[in-house]
Amino acid sequence: MKGGLTTEGEERAMTDEGDLRQRAIVNLKKKREFAAHLLAYVLVNAFLVAIWAVTSDGTLFWPIFPILGWGIGLVFHAWDVYGRLPGEEQIHREMERLR
Repeated sequence: MKGGLTTEGEERAMTDEGDLRQRAIVNLKKKREFAAHLLAYVLVNAFLVAIWAVTSDGTLFWPIFPILGWGIGLVFHAWDVYGRLPGEEQIHREMERLR
């Protein structure tokens, strides 16, 4: 920065830093939301298994249905949070397609 003016490289670095900060915040929020989702999954399904154990005569293990159904959603949520991010080549290809 010379005389109060920023060069293009400095502006890009500030923007990149701001972009990285925003991406980091979004990623941290996603991870926190996933942790809450996982905790709810474990607690609710443990409660359902406890209900089954107390009330069942040992026949059909019906908690398996919500465990598997909700588990599928949990796997997709995990993929959204921890899955691979697109590479630069994919991003540029998509940008070109959108133009």
